[in-house]
Amino acid sequence: MRQKTDFDAVIFDMDGVITKTALTHAAAWKIMFDEYLRKREIVHGEKFVAFTHGRDYLPYVDGKPRYKGVESFLQSRGIHIPFGNPSDPPGTESCCGLGNRKNTAFNEVIAKEGVQVYQSTVELISELKKAGVKLGVASSSKNCQPVLKAVNLLALFDVRVDGVVSAELGLNGKPEPDIFTTACNILKVQYAKSIVVEDAVSGVQAGVNGKFGLVLGIARENNRNELLAAGADWVVEDLAEIGGLQGLNELFRKLRH
Repeated sequence: MRQKTDFDAVIFDMDGVITKTALTHAAAWKIMFDEYLRKREIVHGEKFVAFTHGRDYLPYVDGKPRYKGVESFLQSRGIHIPFGNPSDPPGTESCCGLGNRKNTAFNEVIAKEGVQVYQSTVELISELKKAGVKLGVASSSKNCQPVLKAVNLLALFDVRVDGVVSAELGLNGKPEPDIFTTACNILKVQYAKSIVVEDAVSGVQAGVNGKFGLVLGIARENNRNELLAAGADWVVEDLAEIGGLQGLNELFRKLRH
């Protein structure tokens, strides 16, 4: 039986919110970009400056669709290469080719280290599910489905809008709100009565741009101020701070737009 809440749905990002794969992605990006930047040093005589988490990953790559992340970072370094095609072999000198190399590195790390979850998020998702709240997962990652399946969480969600679905439907990536609004459209719920849970600045911006009832930020990267500046209504370091379904409902009632 549906438990009464002031909101009808919660849409979760995956990496860094549900699963501890945000750092795995960051490590894979570093492997790929450092490889490419070292090649440019040899071929073009450009001084090698390593790809870093704080200076490069967070502002230019985090939360964005894979190929757009490549393009964004390279442009920040004044590097312009063809965008390419998603079918480009990994390592091809195009945004798509480099993005595909990153995905290979990501899968290698996952195969070696496995996937871990944030237990507090899983507990909240389970509580919301039991209460009859509609649940969605919205992610830029094309690995969303296999990652969630690997940790036995895929069946908890009523809808999944990820990188694969975005490519099929031609959706814009974060900070545009498309993946979140599409999830709500499929669930047949109002944006104003839905909550977005994000750990990336671009994801928070997407929630704000979609005019959602509540945009909840999770500061996994000591980036509370950045998430607030991006428009998050409330920021926590972990969802354990929320106080479960009751705490989330009280927060929504207090802060809803």
